[in-house]
Amino acid sequence: MLKNIKILRCIIFMMLSMNVYAKEIAKIPEASGICYVSKSNSLFVVNDEGTLYEISKNGKIKRKSYLGKYDLEGIAYDKINDKLLISVEGSESILVLNSDSLEIEKEIKLKRKYKGINLLKKSKKTGLEAIAIDENGDVYVSNQSTITYNKKIKENASVILKVDFSKKQKAKIIEVYNHGYIDISGMTFHDGYLYMTSDKKNLLIKYDIKTNKTIKKVKLPKSAQEGICFDDEGRIYIADDNGKVLRYKRKKLDI
Repeated sequence: MLKNIKILRCIIFMMLSMNVYAKEIAKIPEASGICYVSKSNSLFVVNDEGTLYEISKNGKIKRKSYLGKYDLEGIAYDKINDKLLISVEGSESILVLNSDSLEIEKEIKLKRKYKGINLLKKSKKTGLEAIAIDENGDVYVSNQSTITYNKKIKENASVILKVDFSKKQKAKIIEVYNHGYIDISGMTFHDGYLYMTSDKKNLLIKYDIKTNKTIKKVKLPKSAQEGICFDDEGRIYIADDNGKVLRYKRKKLDI
């Protein structure tokens, strides 16, 4: 009995300590994606109700823009072209925004099939989720699914998709990455690695996309982490679909 009490105390302490160094900096209803833009030294957050917010690193709302009746799920900054890219679930498309005016310049639909396999099926439960851009300007998106990609199941599985926007009409999938995790809801590149969050598993994953290998994974407090980014000081921000933006010190997460 005494041993069980000690174990319980240890678990409670660990849970509390995890929450202590997660600082809530802003309340954003249904926050689903987040990115950092160095030129303005600010964070851009999108939500499920079609609204884009620009906030300071301390959480002060600087601007707010309703983009339309979109289910916005992820956002990334294309520093090469100085654009904001937002993934839209349902229509499986990418909105390209002017980063200064926040006006939509175009909406690019994404082809659902790759080599004859329907990777993005029309579904109310799954669809286009996170978006990330690497240092070369290549764009990656995730299909939020609770099905892992394997020999028997390939359609509508949880994978990362590298996409090509060079065509004028629909963007196409040019590569598929099978990471083995489910429900990838947030992605960002930092120092050459891809960082992902798994909503259902409450995981933060450091991933080497060049070798398709996990470098490290960290258990997060139970929440609805749907977006992730780093600022210029290496601090981690997570958009929580429960209605808040959390800030973590990277050293505390040990990742």
